[in-house]
Amino acid sequence: MVTMSRLSLLWDIMSQSNFLDEIQEINLAYLLLAQRLLDEDREAAMFRLKIDSEVAELIVSLNARQLTKLARTSQLLCRFSQTSAERLRQLTDNPRDQGLSGLHASLLLAGEAFEPMPPGGET
Repeated sequence: MVTMSRLSLLWDIMSQSNFLDEIQEINLAYLLLAQRLLDEDREAAMFRLKIDSEVAELIVSLNARQLTKLARTSQLLCRFSQTSAERLRQLTDNPRDQGLSGLHASLLLAGEAFEPMPPGGET
């Protein structure tokens, strides 16, 4: 007989597995996008991705097997560039004309200081 706690545990395991699959899909999509951006315009891509030249060179040099291996982690490789709730509010609650809101958001994002990830990728 399956108890309610067992069903709950199975549901939690399935949910975690789905989250892991989604994280890995996002990671692969992010890495592929990063490679494309870097191939087209390295300086602009480094600015947008908030990465330095060493990381950019490494991402560009990865082959399909390496990209897949890197994507299959349980942690997101991309992260919010906005760590301040106030800055996020400025982006989402912008009272400006909708035609200019994209430009305003870009300017706010560009004004953020670049903070490289600490060694080991831990935040």
